[in-house]
Amino acid sequence: MTDICRFCGCELATVVADLGMTPVSNELRDEQTAESRGQTFYPLKAMVCESCWLVQLTAVQTPAHFTEDYVYFSSYSISWLKHSSDYATAMINALDLDGSSLVVELASNDGYLLQYFKNSGVRVLGIDPTANTAIHAKQQYGIDTVVDFFGTELGRRLAGEGVAADLIAANNVLAHVPDPKDFLGGIPYILKPDGTFTIEFPHLLHMLESCQFDTIYHEHFSYLSLLTVEAMLEAFDLKVYGVEELPTHGGSLRVHVCHEGSGVADEKLARGLEKVRQNESERRLNCAETYRRFAAEVERRKFDLLDFLITAKREGKTVLGYGAPAKGSTMLNYCGVGPELLGFTVDLSPHKQGRFLPGVNIPIRGPDELLAARPDYVLILPWNLRDEIAEQLEPAREWGAQFVIAIPEIQVF
Repeated sequence: MTDICRFCGCELATVVADLGMTPVSNELRDEQTAESRGQTFYPLKAMVCESCWLVQLTAVQTPAHFTEDYVYFSSYSISWLKHSSDYATAMINALDLDGSSLVVELASNDGYLLQYFKNSGVRVLGIDPTANTAIHAKQQYGIDTVVDFFGTELGRRLAGEGVAADLIAANNVLAHVPDPKDFLGGIPYILKPDGTFTIEFPHLLHMLESCQFDTIYHEHFSYLSLLTVEAMLEAFDLKVYGVEELPTHGGSLRVHVCHEGSGVADEKLARGLEKVRQNESERRLNCAETYRRFAAEVERRKFDLLDFLITAKREGKTVLGYGAPAKGSTMLNYCGVGPELLGFTVDLSPHKQGRFLPGVNIPIRGPDELLAARPDYVLILPWNLRDEIAEQLEPAREWGAQFVIAIPEIQVF
């Protein structure tokens, strides 16, 4: 079967990374299923379209990701909450948002972001397909959520109901939609003529340069560059008027978008736009060979992690994990790391504790159990939060524990 680009429909021919057969990354297992039931594995392969340069997963039928059992709640990351609060403050000031303004967030999760706009007196509306996170947003923050997938049809319906946004926020969602054309097609319906649409996404450039292969997983359909996003938006008479470079998720972009012909402009953001355009051009993100080189680097990271874990085991050292993110599932499954090398991992989220990582069946426990076990090394799976997590685990330094990350390469600190 020929794979076709999710956006432009061209045939895909160039492989970016083939991570073999893996389970769905956020499909955590309970004790009964981990011990007595099988699990389905699916191909995990990313390819690049040599027309629009969208890096994407091949078409594979996996279970629905965003259901009422969805386990990712954004509010359990302290640094992400600060990032969200800073964003809200900046946008309120830049766009002069007040009680007459409306902010709509796509993939609003548990209200982690909209709470800051609401607390400042700005009207808000969330859109998210997961009922359990929407319930939390209502109960915790009083935020109303449309429980549905956003797309052209929903955008048209909401516009008919009078929804007109001064600001639409889409943080780390565009990469998660299987049909980006349908998703972006809904934006013009609910964005005011002089409104702003911001998109945040991990920058493909950093994934390639730092070999962040663990950010490839079944929920993450696309891997985005500014080059590709601009081409996508142009199809809907939307244009990028500015870009910010962010440290989140190992290096992200925040793209500021408006209607074509709108008078919206910002000199500082425009300079950021030109800088990123130039960086992507210099690093040849419009060249197939750039993507082919990535595969060899992925293999090297696998060998390095296994070498570290096996050496530690032979030396009688204990290695435990911190975090149970999707990226951790990708890494451990691709590398073939099970409980024999990583006894268990811990996570702040009670929705994950007591369960097991898919495929590798590594137990997920509460942080207190890691401190009680006194390991020699702590492998931080959400390496993008390394500083936050190292600070949380500072008591582990008392018995000489060291922290480890595997991306961009093995580092013990």
